[in-house]
Amino acid sequence: MRANDNAIPKTKVEARERLLSLRKTIEHHRHLYHVENISEISPEALDALKHELVLIEQAFPDLVTPDSPSQRIAGEPLKGFKKVKHTVEQWSFNDAFNAEEMREFDTRVKNMLSKELGRNAQPSYVSELKIDGLKVVLTYEKGILVMASTRGDGTVGEDVTANVKMIESVPLSLAEKVSGVFEGEVWMGKHTLLRLNKEEIKAGREPFANPRNLAAGTMRQLDSSVVKARSLDVFIYDVSAFDRYIPKTQTEELALLKDLGFKVNSHFAECKTIDDVIAYWQKWQKRAPKEDYWIDGVVVKVNEKKYQDALGYTGKAPRFGIAFKFPAEQVTTVLEDIVFQVGRTGVVTPVAHLRPVSVAGSVVSRATLHNEDEIARLDVRIGDTVILQKAGDVIPDIVAVVKEMRTGKEKKFVFPKYVEDCGGPIERIPGQAAHRCVSKNSFAQKRRKFYYFVSKKGFDIDGCGSKVIDALLDAEIVGNFDDLFTLAVGDVLTLPRFAQKSAENLIESIDKARTITLGKFLTALSIEHVGEETAEDIADAFGNIEKIRKTSFEDFNDVYGVGEVVAHSLADWFADKHHSALLDKLLEEIKITNPERKTSKGIFSGKTFVLTGTLSAMSRDDAKKRIRALGGEITESVSSKTSFVVAGENPGSKYDKAQKLGVRVLSEKEFLKMLK
Repeated sequence: MRANDNAIPKTKVEARERLLSLRKTIEHHRHLYHVENISEISPEALDALKHELVLIEQAFPDLVTPDSPSQRIAGEPLKGFKKVKHTVEQWSFNDAFNAEEMREFDTRVKNMLSKELGRNAQPSYVSELKIDGLKVVLTYEKGILVMASTRGDGTVGEDVTANVKMIESVPLSLAEKVSGVFEGEVWMGKHTLLRLNKEEIKAGREPFANPRNLAAGTMRQLDSSVVKARSLDVFIYDVSAFDRYIPKTQTEELALLKDLGFKVNSHFAECKTIDDVIAYWQKWQKRAPKEDYWIDGVVVKVNEKKYQDALGYTGKAPRFGIAFKFPAEQVTTVLEDIVFQVGRTGVVTPVAHLRPVSVAGSVVSRATLHNEDEIARLDVRIGDTVILQKAGDVIPDIVAVVKEMRTGKEKKFVFPKYVEDCGGPIERIPGQAAHRCVSKNSFAQKRRKFYYFVSKKGFDIDGCGSKVIDALLDAEIVGNFDDLFTLAVGDVLTLPRFAQKSAENLIESIDKARTITLGKFLTALSIEHVGEETAEDIADAFGNIEKIRKTSFEDFNDVYGVGEVVAHSLADWFADKHHSALLDKLLEEIKITNPERKTSKGIFSGKTFVLTGTLSAMSRDDAKKRIRALGGEITESVSSKTSFVVAGENPGSKYDKAQKLGVRVLSEKEFLKMLK
C-alpha cells in the first residue's frame, strides 16, 4: 500500500525517526539492486517506500539531507555547466595493442624499478576491464557526495553533480564518514541502448550510433530528468585522495572501494607475471561481447603501491600502468592516391587518400602510411583494396592489402626524390625510416611551425588560425615569429576578408598573448623532439630562458627524463646563430613568466639533488616540487657536482656512486628536517 497524507507523522520527532528508517531501508535495497544485482523486494514495494519518503520530506522540508534518496529526483534544468578545478590532477593511460608491446612495458617497469631501488624488483600486476564510457570524478566529504565532475583536460572539468545523482549505482553517502576523491567510469548498458533506439526509430528519428558517445552526451544534458530516463551505470576503480590510510596494493584498494559502498567491477585479476596479463587479455577478447557493457581492452597497473610511487608519472600518463587495447574494428576500402604531408620539423609523411568508409563509429578518408619502409612492407599500390583499422579507436591505420582483389590496373608507388611542399629534394634521416626536406626552411614547414606557434599549445592567439597565418605568409607581411608582434591594424587591413573591426580584434588578441609561460614558450618554438612534457621539464629544471640559452648538452642530458637525442636537439637549436637572433627579437616583444621558484632566497639555492629509493612520507614527484620550490635543482645521475643524494628505502646504484664520489647522502628523516 502506498503512503498517503494520513501516513505523514504528526510531529517533527516522529518524522525524523521515520525518515531515518526509510532512508536506511531504501539505501539498503538500492545497493543490493544496483550494485550487487540482488532483489529482496519488488520494484513496486521500493517505489512505495520512496513515495512515502518524499511525502514526509515535503511536509518537513528542513529534514531533507543531501544524501536522501529524494535527491535523485530531477530538478529544474541547468542553464549551463560550471567549470571546476580538480583537486587531484587526472591522468590518462598510454596504450599498448599487442603482447610484444606489453612485454616491452614489463621490461621498462622492471628496469626503472631496478634503477630506482637497486634490486631485481618483481612487481605483480592487476588487470581490470577497460569500460568504454566516460570518466567521472567523485568528491565526498565526511561520507557525503558533494561534487561530481568530468575529467575535462585533466586539470579542469565540468560540474555534473546533478546528473550523477541520477545514477542509482552512485552512493549519495558512503558506508563510513570518510573524505576523499574517487574515480570511475560512467557507462550505458547494451539493453538500455537497444531500448532507447527502439524509441528513436518509433518516433521517426535516427538511432544512436554507439553507447560511449550517448553516455557522454547524456552526462552533458542540462535536464537531469533525461539522465534519469537513460539509466546510466558506473564502476568505481580508483582512490586518488583519501583522509585515511590508503591500501598497499591495487587489489586492496578495490576491496576498500567495495566496502565503502561503491560498485566495483568484479572481473579484475591479480597477475603474477606479464604472461598472466596477456592470458587475461586473450580470455576477455572472447568473453567481452557477453557482458552488458562495452569493453575495449584491459587496464594493467603495477599492484604494489610502493612500486607505483617509485615509477611515478610522465607529463601525460602514469609509468606504472597502461591500457592494453583489444584489436580495433577493421573494414576494407580502396586506396585512391598517396600524397605527402610536410610536418613542422620538416619530416615528410606519405598519406593514403581513401574511398570514405566508416570505421569504429566515424567516417575516415585519410590514413598515414608512416614511411617508405612501411609502404614496401605492405606492398601497397594505388588502386588496392586495403584493410583499415583505428589504432586505439583514434588513429586510422592500414594493416594489410587484400591482394586477391587486384585486377592488374593497380599502380606500384615509387618514393619520390622531390616533394613540392619542400620546395626541393628530400632525404632519408640517418638511422631512421623517415624522410625530411633537405631545406630546413621550406615554406611548408614554416607554415606548420607558425600554425603551432599561435595554437593553444603555444601562444594561444585567439582568431589567428591557419587561414590567417596563410594569408599573412602569402602576402609576405610576416616572415618570422617575431613579425607577428610588430603587426599594425593597417597591415592586417590589406588581407582578404578583413575590415577595420576584425583587424583591430586580431591585433588585440596578439597583444593579449605577449605574456607566456616558459614551458609554453619552449613548446611554441617547434624544437625537434621537444613536446609539451619535455618543455615543462626543461623550464622547471633551469627556471629562465637566459639560463637555457647558455646550457650545454651535458647539462640538458642531466635533466630528469631527458635523453641524449633530446639533449642534442636542444643544444644544437640554441647554439644556432639564426635561432639566437630570433630569440633576441622575440624577447623584445614578449614577456616570459618563469616557473615559481625561489632560486635567490631558497635554502636550496645553488644545490643539486638526486633522488633514489622509495620515500614513505611523500611521493617522488612531491619531493621534487618541494626541492624546486626552495631553489634547488633535480638531476637524474650522480656526479661530482651533485650536492645531495636523498636515499629512501632500498636505494640503488646511485647511493653507491654517491659514496664513491664523496657526495653527501641524506636519509629521508634528514631530508624532511631540512624542509622544515
